Amino acid sequence: MASKVWQHPYVNIFKHMRVEEWKKSSKEGEVTTYMDKTLKCSVFRIRGTIPARNYILLPKTSTQSLGLSGRYFYLLFRPSPSKHFVVHLDIAAEESQVIRVSFSNMFKEFKSTATWLQFPFVCGAAKGSVYESTAKTARHGMVGLAPSTVRWTCLMLDLQYILSVYLNRRHSHLKTVRLCANMSVKNMFTSDLVLDPGVSFNEARQAGLASSLGTGPMPREMCFPVCEGSSWHDLYDSIRFPSDGTQMPFDSIQKGHSSLESSCGPAERSPVCQMPLSVNVSKPVQDRVSLIQQITTPKLHPRPRTALVTSRVPDLGVATTGPDGQDSPQDHWRRHSDPLECVQGSRVWQTGDRGVHVYAHMEDDSSNSREESDKSEMAEVFCTAVSRPTTLPSSKDSKQRKLQPDPILNLSRIIGFGGATMKCALWTKSGHAVVYPCHAIIVSMEISSGHQRFFIGHTDKVSALTFNGDRTVLGSAQTGGQSVVRVWNYLKGSCLALFKTHAHSLSSLSFSFSGGVLCGVGKDGHGKTMVVVWNTAHATNGQVSIIAKAHTEVDIQTLKIAFFDETRMVSCGRDNIRLWRVRSGTLRSCPVNLGEYHSLDFTDVAFEEGQSADCEPEDRTLFASSRSGHILEIDYASVAIKNVRRLLPARQLHAKCQDEKPTLSTGPGIAVNSISVSSAFCATGSEDGFLRLWPLDFSTVFLEAEHEGPVGFVSVSDDGLRVMAATSSGNLGYLDVSSRGYSTLMRSHTGSVLGFGMDGIRRHITTASCDQTVRVWDVDSMQQLYDFVSEDTPCSVAFHPRLQVFSFGSSSGLVRVFDIASAKLLAEHKQHRGEVVGLAFSPDGEFMYSAGSLGSLVLYVSSQEDYRVRRVLGNVVARGTRCSPDALTVSSDSRCLAFVGPSEFTVTVMEGRSLDELLRVDVSILDVESTSLDSAVKVCFSPASVGHLLVTTSANKILWISAKSGRLLREVSKVHKHQCSSLAVSEDGRFLLTAGDNTVKVWDYKMQQDVNSQMFIGHSQPIHQVSFTPDQMSVISVGDAIFFWDFLAHPTETAGDRHSPPKAASVSPPKPVTKGHSEVSGMLLSNGMPRRAAPLPSTSASRYDISTTDKIGQEALERLSLCEEDTDEVLPSPVSLPRTGPSPSPTSGSFLKVTELAGGGDSSVHLKDSLERALDNDNSGANEPMQPDCYKHFTPRFKTSTLDQGAKPPQPAEASLSLKAVIGYNGNGRGNMIWNPDTGLFAYSCGCVVVVEDLHTGSQRHWLGHTEEISSLAVTNDAQMVASAAGGSGESKSLICIWSVQDGARRNTISYHRGAVQALAYSRDDFFFLSVGDFTDLEVALWCTRTYQLLSSVGVSGPVHDVAFSPSVASQLACVGSQGMYFCTTHTLGMEVELKLQHVCVPEEVGDVELTALCYNASNILFTGTNSGHVCVWDCKTCRCFMTWEADQGEIGVLLCRRNRLLTGSNTRKLRLWDVAAVQGIRPVDEAFSTQDRRALVHLEQEMTLDGAVVAATFDEVMDMGIVGTTAGTLWYINWVDYTSIRLISGHKTKVNDVVFSPDESHFATCGEDGSVRVWSAPSNELVVQFQVLNQSCGCASWCPVLLPSGGGECVTGGYSDGSLRIFRLSTSEMELKLQPHSVSVTALHYSANGQVILSAGRDGLIAASSPITGVTVRIISDHKGAIITTIQCVKKQYKEFGLEGNDMWLAASADRRVSVWAADWMKDKCELLDWLTFPAPPNPEEADSLPPSLAAFSPIEPGVVLYTGYGVEKELCFYSLVKKQVMKKIALSHWAICLSLSSKARLVAVGSKERVLKLIKSSSGKFQDFVHHSDSLQICRFSPSGRLLFSVAYNEILLWEVHGL
Repeated sequence: MASKVWQHPYVNIFKHMRVEEWKKSSKEGEVTTYMDKTLKCSVFRIRGTIPARNYILLPKTSTQSLGLSGRYFYLLFRPSPSKHFVVHLDIAAEESQVIRVSFSNMFKEFKSTATWLQFPFVCGAAKGSVYESTAKTARHGMVGLAPSTVRWTCLMLDLQYILSVYLNRRHSHLKTVRLCANMSVKNMFTSDLVLDPGVSFNEARQAGLASSLGTGPMPREMCFPVCEGSSWHDLYDSIRFPSDGTQMPFDSIQKGHSSLESSCGPAERSPVCQMPLSVNVSKPVQDRVSLIQQITTPKLHPRPRTALVTSRVPDLGVATTGPDGQDSPQDHWRRHSDPLECVQGSRVWQTGDRGVHVYAHMEDDSSNSREESDKSEMAEVFCTAVSRPTTLPSSKDSKQRKLQPDPILNLSRIIGFGGATMKCALWTKSGHAVVYPCHAIIVSMEISSGHQRFFIGHTDKVSALTFNGDRTVLGSAQTGGQSVVRVWNYLKGSCLALFKTHAHSLSSLSFSFSGGVLCGVGKDGHGKTMVVVWNTAHATNGQVSIIAKAHTEVDIQTLKIAFFDETRMVSCGRDNIRLWRVRSGTLRSCPVNLGEYHSLDFTDVAFEEGQSADCEPEDRTLFASSRSGHILEIDYASVAIKNVRRLLPARQLHAKCQDEKPTLSTGPGIAVNSISVSSAFCATGSEDGFLRLWPLDFSTVFLEAEHEGPVGFVSVSDDGLRVMAATSSGNLGYLDVSSRGYSTLMRSHTGSVLGFGMDGIRRHITTASCDQTVRVWDVDSMQQLYDFVSEDTPCSVAFHPRLQVFSFGSSSGLVRVFDIASAKLLAEHKQHRGEVVGLAFSPDGEFMYSAGSLGSLVLYVSSQEDYRVRRVLGNVVARGTRCSPDALTVSSDSRCLAFVGPSEFTVTVMEGRSLDELLRVDVSILDVESTSLDSAVKVCFSPASVGHLLVTTSANKILWISAKSGRLLREVSKVHKHQCSSLAVSEDGRFLLTAGDNTVKVWDYKMQQDVNSQMFIGHSQPIHQVSFTPDQMSVISVGDAIFFWDFLAHPTETAGDRHSPPKAASVSPPKPVTKGHSEVSGMLLSNGMPRRAAPLPSTSASRYDISTTDKIGQEALERLSLCEEDTDEVLPSPVSLPRTGPSPSPTSGSFLKVTELAGGGDSSVHLKDSLERALDNDNSGANEPMQPDCYKHFTPRFKTSTLDQGAKPPQPAEASLSLKAVIGYNGNGRGNMIWNPDTGLFAYSCGCVVVVEDLHTGSQRHWLGHTEEISSLAVTNDAQMVASAAGGSGESKSLICIWSVQDGARRNTISYHRGAVQALAYSRDDFFFLSVGDFTDLEVALWCTRTYQLLSSVGVSGPVHDVAFSPSVASQLACVGSQGMYFCTTHTLGMEVELKLQHVCVPEEVGDVELTALCYNASNILFTGTNSGHVCVWDCKTCRCFMTWEADQGEIGVLLCRRNRLLTGSNTRKLRLWDVAAVQGIRPVDEAFSTQDRRALVHLEQEMTLDGAVVAATFDEVMDMGIVGTTAGTLWYINWVDYTSIRLISGHKTKVNDVVFSPDESHFATCGEDGSVRVWSAPSNELVVQFQVLNQSCGCASWCPVLLPSGGGECVTGGYSDGSLRIFRLSTSEMELKLQPHSVSVTALHYSANGQVILSAGRDGLIAASSPITGVTVRIISDHKGAIITTIQCVKKQYKEFGLEGNDMWLAASADRRVSVWAADWMKDKCELLDWLTFPAPPNPEEADSLPPSLAAFSPIEPGVVLYTGYGVEKELCFYSLVKKQVMKKIALSHWAICLSLSSKARLVAVGSKERVLKLIKSSSGKFQDFVHHSDSLQICRFSPSGRLLFSVAYNEILLWEVHGL
């Protein structure tokens, strides 16, 4: 206690730590001090865009501790306006655990773990402000950016309360505090007193407040100044947590509504009955409450809505647990009282402001979960005048009504294998069954019948299994931090013992033969290997003790107990084999002397079997396998190697068969993963996918079986007749030695199962997994029937209700439809740009629906073979992927479709045939008293006869909503601990399925029982989807594996069915089935079988009418009565018809591997065609945002790549590359070039880089901050700041960066618009900044340039194309777009600015056009251009158009007015200059001029034709000279005085295919899809000459290494799509020679080392050697025929090096992963094959077009070494030695390589990937750096010959880097 005395009454932390000296504390980032005007003192300011990098930390390091034991923590701070802030407190508990408590206005909801609590913080605002009044009435707390009027705040946190209530921990002391950006801080302190900041010392004395009473005023040095006559609470905010307010959210920190001037702190709270309060609400609030009551309250039956119904109102007394796991009242009253202080042993539960209180006595400690105990007390809900239900107990002796039968589900089958490991499976003693892990469940399966038994109990994935000798005792271990071992009685399936291990994760277990000893290997808390031996002799009594344990530094892959001595063990691992022995309670080991084999990686050990009787146990031989193919035979007694053999592939053995004693140390061996020995043979499983059986001398292979993946585990049965094998691809099977037949026991996905679809007719199930496969399974046999491999991740899947057809949607937005019977792709659609989150067929099979993560919804006609798109809607489905994979639900009568959208707070019901909206329900307003905004998660229709729509919400509720009127009928809370991930309703409407918390729950649909649900465990990962099978006899749940549950509910009673009317349905004969499909005749039930009897006649159900009375909902609410004990059903159940048996399953051996076919042609063309098909539908135009019909509107170039967010570029000071130059201009941008003639500022964009270039010197500066294509630029009038805008990646918003011209620093960022940014503009005084969204985001946003805070935003009715501020009136601006003209004005009211728009239509005389461009002149006259070529002149005062004329034949995209001259630029490539001086004198009201007279007033002065449509233009004040940008990627300097045009910047418009340097690096050449070869000078990077071939594409280029004998200077050669080679000479700028060596397009090209021949390759795989002098083809090489050649490279070599003559060595790499290396002497016509390399790849690879290319190159530093990368088993670089004939080294890559280049110095390798990452690697050490400055996937990277420069190319973006070394 003495150590804490100094901390009383408080501790000033800043003074105690001397913060200003920064010796005991630390700061990072932008931390400054300033004089605050409000507090009149110096405070700290923490600013920065990333809070984690800008902070104050006390004490200096996290290893130190403040040691402050005060219960209350006080923080005096002010959040920065319009910013986020974060505060972290590390608090030490008495249990020696450190808990982090964080609060921030970034947190949207409360989150907690065992060591971390995150609280959302709601910022306060100035009293009387709009924000404060809104926050008082807001139900969701207004969590987000701090308001502009945020005030200084005194925050008090009760640390003792927080740790006690949330984590059941006892508070010890405050360890560290981290204050992160953005905030201002005065001070902070700790105390054991409750201090009131609003009470002065005089007021405290008068009130009798003293520290002895635990309270007092704020210390003077901590007080906020208050002027005389003012109130503290009017100036500042005081926040306490926990709050004193009764209506505060339990898990958020915000200002309470109750007064903080109370003299009683949290420790002194007592139960005081409060009188009801009278509250006056405003008229808008009254109207809103009235609307909610109309929606949620049935007519003529007004009563409070309840969650459940009881038969009586029990007496107030003891409060117990709620039904189905609801929180007890103790959980509620803890939100409002201190758990450490009691008043006479009772607690107060304040339920609201109505004055009702429930006293909960402390002696009642009930369970919180109904499923955990059947003996827990009952709970009921009563209805009184209280607005929310109150949970009260019923008597214990009352009989509970439970859901029957109990249990209602029985786990019958699981499809899955592995989880934590796929190297674990066991034979039983008889060999008739196998035991293997499936995630958290252990499965025992009979190999003949497939019957499964389950051992359930583990809570995490099972990592190891072991049997004792007679196979009666089973041991298992689970992975994870809570690693436990279970011992099972295998025959009974019961758990004998359960004990925790000291290891974090056990990787190996081994039982002794008797089962009395168990040994395990794992890692301890420090990552060291630990071996533990347990005594399990008394495990049957639950007693297990540790015999010995040991720590070791060696690696252990496996450990086994010797079967002949339970005290002896053997282990193996990397570089070691060790023998272990337990003696006298200690565990010791002895290493085997491995000699020259000490560096091998050993994988498994096995003891020899079947020795003679007189053989001593120690004399038995031990076998050890390794990854190098070595098999070691070890003498156990002498601990020495007896024999060594090496297993080599068959072709290597054949090559060495002539040697008497083959050398076993050379050449790659068979990598053996597992070994198992019987008395007759040895079995090995290897990395090449083979299970091999060998005699014990390993002389030959007498039996082998090839698998689809590496074999990681093998085991021979006790009788030696079967050999089991498990692969890393998830397959488990066995080889029958006698019959030589192989049987697959189980196939499984290797990743999580994301969704499934069920074919009820054929009893097939289709699953989609994140392992990029879609698989079809037979439900009865669990056999995999088909396997469809996708190039992207399948996300959702659906089965056709009648045909043998299924569809699946993927992460790329593709929807594919497959016919299983014919293995045919029926349709492929790309209507979604994001992930497909929902896919469903209508039950009648007429239509199919798909939903995308970016909000799109598509309707397909599934009755047609091509699945034609019928309608496409945009922004109707809630964005994001949390509704995946079943975001869509279709009613059972196929009439309605429902989903969450357009926002997460609404649910929409649409007509199934047309997608016309029928109903929209806002779930966020259904609960008026909730303190948080509830959102919808999943939706599901009940049977059509019931007419309900079920909605799960983020608040863990299920809402029953009428599908007709949208009324709320019923609500159940706390369905799961966390959100419900899936739900389904049985066809008879009696049962409800939900999934959440890795569990499945079955509910009584009508919630009439006392216990309404049953919970079932088994999954170890979140469940993605759960559903009834179509025959309603089973339940399927998928997540980590595929679970099949028997549904044991009794069928509907016949008596009840007699009185039930039949289900209303519209029956029509089935349509003819498309040829090739399996036809199912007859009318189908939901289980897919034909009816045995004709249905009763019924009338067709009427169309949904929202205005009609909801009879079903009305009846349901009428039946929910308080006085009724037995509640009737909402609607009677439908007629139950007999079910037929399942259809016969297909042949067991049938298996089909279908590789997804990539669509031909350009992806952008495919997307365009899809959009055109959608436009053809008349219904889609009104709902989906469509691209405007004008080139002025910016459209981002279509990209299939996405940036790897995990790539981390180095700091500029540490970067090994620096951007030297950017070559080209993005002609796809709009207004993306700026020039200021006064300051000389010249900037433009290329890709995601802003280039600032000095026009005099040509030097460049580069502003790097965007990751997507930049669309627009804007500059302030003083040319000091520049704004750049680029679209967002994925679902992120667009990004606007504000740059300082002086130093190039990024001053600010704005992220607001959902789509791309169309235009930017600064006001004349640079006070305002305007941004305009594209056609997907119809908003105009106004910003303040001082803080770049949003001032106002206005939505418009159509796309806006251009915007401009008035040069004369600062408050005026104008916008033009598809809907006409918008005259805008800004109105300033105090601190608020409002933007008002006046819409004006286009004059009728110009027709139906779009306004595309605008500009002002100095006299406040406005010019606008149209897409028809007209210019309209407007008077800004009257907002009228008074003149038009036709200025062009095409669309005008650019308008500029300087004085009396007007510039127009159009898509006809015309640039025209007009004299408009006479327009100044015309007035709109002046009728003296006719229209013809007015048109005669403008005169065309000059005209130029450029190389593309004009997209940007800037001129000086007199319009004499300027710069113009075109879509051709060119920036032109225009001089009207001299009538000249000069190219300033030039680049490729289309994709660049190759970049090559000249040998002396004085020039470089580029070639592209447009057929051009361009030669540039270095280092100026100026275009020297361009060679253009029309109607062809140039795919590759090569520079001649020497000057040809014919003279004339340097030459460059291009390879074209027509199969020709064209040689261009630079000196003459003409084509020297045309060669035609190929009939198909040329894919690779390279000169020989001396320039004597040109080696070229075509798409057909043929390589031609041609003479560049005569043009004759001297040799054709066809070794690679049939595979595309991706690389050709030639280098010099010594004449007889490698044993072959010739000075040239060259290689070719083809798409089939083959590399050929050749030696050539072209003068002697010699060309011989030196080596042929083939690199392995996984079986059944994807379509070749989607695979990464095969790339190869000679090492310029290491002669005779070839570097290769391509598609294979791993992403890696392989270094192959031509001398040693083997791979010498491998370097792992994070992405597939698309391009590759090697530097001639410093051993550097450049690799480009589809993920837009340029990776520079040091090949000697593996060190690398990532650079992410491209906006698309890289296709070229090329070092210069000297290695000092590096080119990287993405589409048409060419970046030149300077290399500094790594």
